[in-house]
Formats: sequence, structure tokens, C-alpha cells
Amino acid sequence: MTRQTRPDHRIRTDRLVLRAFRPDDGAGLLAMLGDPEVVRFEPYGQQTAADCDRMALERAADERFLAVTDADGELVGNLWVAPEGTPRLRTWLIGYVFRRDRWGRGLAGEAVEAVLTDLFVQRRAHRVVARCNPLNERSWRLLERVPMRREAHVRQGASFSDDEEGEPIWHDSFHYAILAEEWRALRLPEVRPVG
Repeated sequence: MTRQTRPDHRIRTDRLVLRAFRPDDGAGLLAMLGDPEVVRFEPYGQQTAADCDRMALERAADERFLAVTDADGELVGNLWVAPEGTPRLRTWLIGYVFRRDRWGRGLAGEAVEAVLTDLFVQRRAHRVVARCNPLNERSWRLLERVPMRREAHVRQGASFSDDEEGEPIWHDSFHYAILAEEWRALRLPEVRPVG
């Protein structure tokens, strides 16, 4: 999907800016995707500098990817935000990857919450979904904190690689979701009885 809409769209949070990728984001991607621990549950392996330069160019032309930078403009993560199913369903799939040296600071959760707000308010989403490997405890705990609801544990429903004989290596996935009405209910101020 080429970047045709909202090219200058930025989402700001207290600590982050979510923006379109730029062709010069390769070094920032390398700090993230060059780390084998970061890409452990991704459908691709550890990336080289040349890979990341190529990916920065590709992502700069793909509106599904958002670069996540800190207050200093340093790339600390990325999000993938894509429509799922037909437009009538108004459903979006999200994914995220963040640099290991930024783990444990709440940045990924802050970015995901900002994207949820953008999807439900600006894009009028009805439903937002996410998937992760059950072994990726950091990821599913983040989704539950946002909070999204675990809807399924799909057995052997995904494969990113093959074994020595060329057979798929299957793994399970957790499926999470949140509806617009659930998201709105979480953001409404509490109503306290008077007297």
C-alpha cells in the first residue's frame, strides 16, 4: 500500500511522535531490527544495515508503517496499522516492534494507546485487533494493559519459517481485540452519585 493519504499525519503523546517513515531511517531501524532478541517473534530474522536501508525506503512509501520517535527525534520503535477485511467492517490490525534498550519504560503501550485513539476517533474504527505468539509474554501483557481482550488461542495457526525438510514450523497465536464502544467506555469519566 503506497503512501497516498495522510502523508504528514503525526500523532503526538507526552513522550513520543508517531510519524511516517523517511528514507533516511535505516540506521534507526538497524538499532532495532539488527537485534536478534527484538526480532525473535517477527516473521523475519535479524536485519543487516543494507536490509534496514532498503526497509526504510519501502516503509517511507507504505502508509501502514509508522515510525515512533522519542522527544529527541530518535527512532525507538515502529507500528504497523492496516485495515483488515472489507472497508465495511471498519476493522484494523496493529503490530509493534521497539528497541530493546527502550523496553520496560511504557513506550510501546503509550504508542499503541495513541494509535487506538487515532483509529477510533479519526478513522471511525469499529474494531481493532492484534495477534502475538503466546511465548511473547511482553507483547500479550502489553495488549492486556492497553486494555485489549484476548479472544482466542489459535493452535498452530501461523508459520514464519520452514524446517530442514521444507515443512512449515507452526506456532500458536493469541488474538486480541477491542471494540469502539469498549474503548469509549474506558475513557468516559466516572459518574459518581451526588449526596
